[in-house]
Amino acid sequence: MKVLIIGAGAAGSVVVKKCAMNKDVFTSVHLASRTVSKCEKLQKQVKEQFDFDIGVSALDADKPEETIALINQVKPDLVINMALPYQDLAIMDACLATKVNYMDTANYEPIDEAKFEYHWQWAYQERFKEAGITAILGCGFDPGQTNIYCAYAQKHLFDEINYIDIVDCNAGDHGQAFATNFNPEINLREVTQRGKYWENGQWIDTDPLEFYKDIDFPGVGEKRGYLLYHEELESLCQNIKGLKRIRFWMTFGDEYIKHMEVLQNIGMTRIDPVMHNGAEIVPIQFLKTLLPEPSSLAENYEGKTSIGCIMTGIKDGKEKTIFIYNICDHAQTHAEVGAQAVSYTTGVPPVTGALMIARGEWAQEPGVFNVEQMNPTPFMEEVAKQGLPWHIIELPAGLGELTQRRKEKDAA
Repeated sequence: MKVLIIGAGAAGSVVVKKCAMNKDVFTSVHLASRTVSKCEKLQKQVKEQFDFDIGVSALDADKPEETIALINQVKPDLVINMALPYQDLAIMDACLATKVNYMDTANYEPIDEAKFEYHWQWAYQERFKEAGITAILGCGFDPGQTNIYCAYAQKHLFDEINYIDIVDCNAGDHGQAFATNFNPEINLREVTQRGKYWENGQWIDTDPLEFYKDIDFPGVGEKRGYLLYHEELESLCQNIKGLKRIRFWMTFGDEYIKHMEVLQNIGMTRIDPVMHNGAEIVPIQFLKTLLPEPSSLAENYEGKTSIGCIMTGIKDGKEKTIFIYNICDHAQTHAEVGAQAVSYTTGVPPVTGALMIARGEWAQEPGVFNVEQMNPTPFMEEVAKQGLPWHIIELPAGLGELTQRRKEKDAA
């Protein structure tokens, strides 16, 4: 398989290196980014570490004509989009024009509105069908691996799944007063927007970080998770049969929340332009330039991530609750590919998905699909080999409910 990877950030670098570690399948890898120096740095690292040559190019992925020209030059079998979510549609347009398969790890988000939904990408369904090409959406960890955990449970562990709680904990310590584990602009837009979850066929809106619960994360211990909206909820509520409720929870340390609230209160997380000294700037984009580059956190990162899905449903007429999860160690991922665990868990799944396509394990049916619509069984076997082993435990009755509490009621 020949792949074109767009985006040379922290997670994109993991994709490049993991492709190099599977060079029996990925015979040609080309990396493109707006900042070509990042590509050239990775090119040197991959040559030294894995004795593998990759091609590199400068690319403004906001401009489909540039991506079309690069695709025609490289002639890949698959484009792996590791760029910003704002660029998803432009890259999909380029894939349509060149009739090349597409994969990403995060759904489209307009640059002028903190609102990410799949409907913009699902609208490409008929056009991709007509072009005879496949788009696989959300093949990161969450979304991605968590969707596949749910699909695997639906196929092998339940007759129907009624309740899903996706729980994401990063218990690592990077030593910085305040930093984000992936693109700061995307991270802060995600956390500061209103939350929501799906229950009994409808969406229920919440204020940002309004609800929390304390969760016992395997390998980490009890941590406080906050209810957010996350894109995998949108597709899973359509593709998991028998579902009555699905929610997403993510942990944040007190210091992170304190810094974020201050930044929000003084307007530094605003996404609309403001005038500064006669020039127009977007505050959150300026803030991004001040914060540490996520890839720079890897060297001194300690601790683990613990991410998975707690699912309650029916099997053979009886209710049961199971927890499928992965634990990833920041120090180990740094030793392997020079990345912290959040980047690693995002970068390994798209490489695994590309392997599924190359080996014919995922049927290349034309159209646009979320990962839970693909066969989860071979993916689960392969992703463990690629560095993300998974575990299944059965929880006692009642633990699947995970009661949520409003912060202000708890304080009162």
